[in-house]
Amino acid sequence: MSVLDVHVSGHDRKWTGVDRMKGTAYLRRYWQLYALLILPVSYFIVFKYGPMYGILIAFKDFNFFQGINGSEWIGFDGFREVFAMPDFYKVLRNTLMLNFLDLIVSFPAPLFLAIMLYELKIVWFKKLSQTILYIPHFISWVIIGGIVYQVFGTQSGMINNIITSIGFDAIPFLTDKKDWLITYLVVGVWQSAGWGTIIYLAALTGINKELFEAADVDGAGRLRKIWSITLPSLKPTIVTLLIINLGHMIAIGFERPYIIGNTAVRDYADVLSTFVYRIGIESGQYTIATVVGLFQAIVGLVFVLGANYTSKKLADQSIL
Repeated sequence: MSVLDVHVSGHDRKWTGVDRMKGTAYLRRYWQLYALLILPVSYFIVFKYGPMYGILIAFKDFNFFQGINGSEWIGFDGFREVFAMPDFYKVLRNTLMLNFLDLIVSFPAPLFLAIMLYELKIVWFKKLSQTILYIPHFISWVIIGGIVYQVFGTQSGMINNIITSIGFDAIPFLTDKKDWLITYLVVGVWQSAGWGTIIYLAALTGINKELFEAADVDGAGRLRKIWSITLPSLKPTIVTLLIINLGHMIAIGFERPYIIGNTAVRDYADVLSTFVYRIGIESGQYTIATVVGLFQAIVGLVFVLGANYTSKKLADQSIL
């Protein structure tokens, strides 16, 4: 070890204590800020980490009256039973298929909407458009389901009434598998795209206006500015949201496929969330339902870490 290494090492040790003292002084000075963290940290401990004790149900023959501790330990027998179910692989396929198609169709929609709203110069029209686009996010899926049946219904739907009135055959939007899949994706974009623009609009407001002014001086058109300034500036936001969405590839909301789906399209509409509801709530097989939920959590974590690692290697962007 050289003299310089010893000197630097000693210097680092000397300043470690000083930094610790500075940190303590900072904590005492801004204790109010740390006190504000008590409520959100308590929320996560009580409602996020506390219920994780229920994971033990996946490894026990759970009996509602005996409780978690009193139930018999069965190890990985619950996992073997789940992986032996043919229905499990069908709902897993449907979950991945619907989420993958949603990623292709619904993920770019908020980005395009945000750019278009950002480019609007008429302020009142911009605010009106934002309000109209945000509203579907606040509508319950039960109400959305009623709207879907009123608009896309085969017998009494508004669209099919127009189609049949001009002499064409009705389109089975909700009873044919492929037509239902398109309807499912369209409804998802309508419900979520407007709300998703908020994050992109917030990122767009942080772009340096001087970049656009310099582009104007260079004679760049609107599309050129979007391609060369807007999209590169949104790259960190796009990557972050993409990684988060990839983490949800194995997880899927219950309301949308359950309310829009029906027995005629069950081969596509039956997903992991509806499977857990049917097995866990309706049939009372809590061990099986917990196994599926734990499987979703583990695979989702793998997706997030894998997407984050890939993004860091290829684009030098990551969230971890």
